[in-house]
Amino acid sequence: MFTDLQIIYERDPAARNWLEVLFCYPGLQALFLHRTAHWLYSAGLPFVPRLISQLSRFLTGIEIHPGAKIGRGVFIDHGMGVVIGETAIVGDYAVIYQGATIGGTGKEIGKRHPTLGENVVVGAGAKVLGNIQIGNNVRIGAGSVVLRDVPSDCTVVGIPGRIISRKKQVEDAQNSQGIPDLEAQAIRALFDRIKNLEEQVAFLKSQLSPLKATESEQAEVEKHKLFLSSDLFITQFLDGAGI
Repeated sequence: MFTDLQIIYERDPAARNWLEVLFCYPGLQALFLHRTAHWLYSAGLPFVPRLISQLSRFLTGIEIHPGAKIGRGVFIDHGMGVVIGETAIVGDYAVIYQGATIGGTGKEIGKRHPTLGENVVVGAGAKVLGNIQIGNNVRIGAGSVVLRDVPSDCTVVGIPGRIISRKKQVEDAQNSQGIPDLEAQAIRALFDRIKNLEEQVAFLKSQLSPLKATESEQAEVEKHKLFLSSDLFITQFLDGAGI
């Protein structure tokens, strides 16, 4: 309990005093109730652990099955909408942001939820699903969907999640401003490729029949070239990339 309290002071600059942290941080309250429910669940007590879990969900907006194993120093920041499944394992000093799901993909029996290593950061709205292994010091970007194992010291983004960097040590894992937008990069690459091909086609047309093109055909070519040369429509999309 003390470690859970201390980690909030270390990772949240908004934490002012211990009284505020105890009464106004739903993540801490959810962990406290979960640890009580998990102890009773491990002891084989029926019904009561699930009742405590539901009470915690009602009070904090965080749903943690009493069977989940949560390490020490875990920080659930804000926490509304966080779901952690029955057989999930969350390693020490993990950070989980609001809306994240550490859940299953079906109705399998046995271990069906993810195992997170130490110092893992799960961004807001991220979904980590299935019986997969997430290594130590992994950073999962906001809104990502992770369905496969991730080795240690990686950053994962996108739907489905893709590894975009591998480092021996993830620096400032809580900072998500430097995460690239893979979808925007792919769209930009496709746009540049189409633009290049269209310019080649226009050049070949001009070489094959420079004197036979009608005015309407020339106007259409010029209109199309103008449309492709202008980045306005793609820039408006890319300007919002990663926000």
